[in-house]
Amino acid sequence: MQPEVVLLFDGTCGICTRLAHWVRARDRAGRILVLPNQTPGILARYGLSRAAADRDAWAFDAAGRAFAGADAINRVLRSLGGGWALLAGFVALPGLHRIERCVYRWIADHRRYLARLGVTPECARPGTACE
Repeated sequence: MQPEVVLLFDGTCGICTRLAHWVRARDRAGRILVLPNQTPGILARYGLSRAAADRDAWAFDAAGRAFAGADAINRVLRSLGGGWALLAGFVALPGLHRIERCVYRWIADHRRYLARLGVTPECARPGTACE
């Protein structure tokens, strides 16, 4: 089955890995493929530079549309459905979306300092698909 959305995250980041686990645990329908952006060949497959992948989480839908940062998170929430889709719609409202983007950017830019809030990064675990 083809996933509805592919989510690429920084597998060297504990907070990003925690988000990846959170999404996997809630995706009971198997709509979202969650992969570290360090997976061999994944950046070329989606046309991303290392700099772009290091800056933001990315989501790609089945139609080939790309979503970065807060927009990627919202796309994933919509795919989870139910209350998560409602939340994505709510934070997509113009004023709230601006705040959401600012919060996302602050967390993304400071994630190395917030590492203790995460878990062991996925790429630090044996047997992962990281480069």
